[in-house]
Amino acid sequence: MKKLIFTVLGILLFTIPALAKDSYRVEVLQVSKINPFDWAYEGFVEELAKGGIVKGQNLVINRRIIDADADAGLWKKVGILMKIKSVTSEIIASKPDLVLTISTPATKYSKDKFISAGIPVVFTGVAVPQAVGCASVSKSGPGFTGASLYLDPISAFKITKLALPGVTKIGIVHSDDDNAVAFVQEAKAKAATLGITVLTKQVGKSDSPKAAANELIAQGAQAFGIPIDAYYALRNYEPTSDMLEVIGAKKIPAVCYCHVGFSGAILYVGSEFKKIGAYSGQQAVRILKEGAKPESLPVRIQEDLTILVDLKTSKKLGIELPLGILQIAKTVDSERK
Repeated sequence: MKKLIFTVLGILLFTIPALAKDSYRVEVLQVSKINPFDWAYEGFVEELAKGGIVKGQNLVINRRIIDADADAGLWKKVGILMKIKSVTSEIIASKPDLVLTISTPATKYSKDKFISAGIPVVFTGVAVPQAVGCASVSKSGPGFTGASLYLDPISAFKITKLALPGVTKIGIVHSDDDNAVAFVQEAKAKAATLGITVLTKQVGKSDSPKAAANELIAQGAQAFGIPIDAYYALRNYEPTSDMLEVIGAKKIPAVCYCHVGFSGAILYVGSEFKKIGAYSGQQAVRILKEGAKPESLPVRIQEDLTILVDLKTSKKLGIELPLGILQIAKTVDSERK
């Protein structure tokens, strides 16, 4: 009997501390200061609270933002990478229970150091999981997992064709943003199966898109796609306004393949940043409270894409949207910010 009692006490001594943790420390590393990342962060924190991990009560959360919004040449990019390395070391020294990385660069250039230090990593705001080391869109890796904004161009273009059935050439102006480049590459490879040609032009993050847009219009672009790209969120969405001004004057519609804080596109298709942040929060709760291994948690994506149509913009452009798209989409006020 004594042996049994000591055995039970021994088990309790080893298990109770792990289950009785009453406070958590989470560090956040973010690269680029843009509104959509604020929404992802909000979704993450709200989901932690739903799981009983509440900021100001049993959670200390510290968010570090590396501003990389300027058009970065080679030396500026080196400087950003050095800053990521420096902040990563600072975070490791603080010994957090978990790190949330927001954006592809934040995840790609820091996760290995966190994982080597024994700190689990959850990412968000990443459009292509493979770009940060995942084996596939759904398979995470040792020590890290996350939620992705991944949008299959085939799905995006099928919905585009439903709204604009006559479109065969789509123009995309983009920067060197990792997410945008990956989307453009995949789009060009897949679009032909739907009878679509993707015309692209890369610009610097400090450039206006006007000249590039006119160049693609001259090549026959009948609609413009706006991918997930930090470029469009810079300078209070000034590049977006410039783009819409050029194509709107020629009655050419824009389709936004993400949900961000601007108006004027005829159609919005993709994942919501706040929802993706919430998915990352759910994963973090399982890691922190249940002891789940990050690699055991699949990468989350928004299975049912959010589809919005802007009827005011379609009317302004003289485009009558087919019943098929109106039946599956929600409407959005074209004055939303």
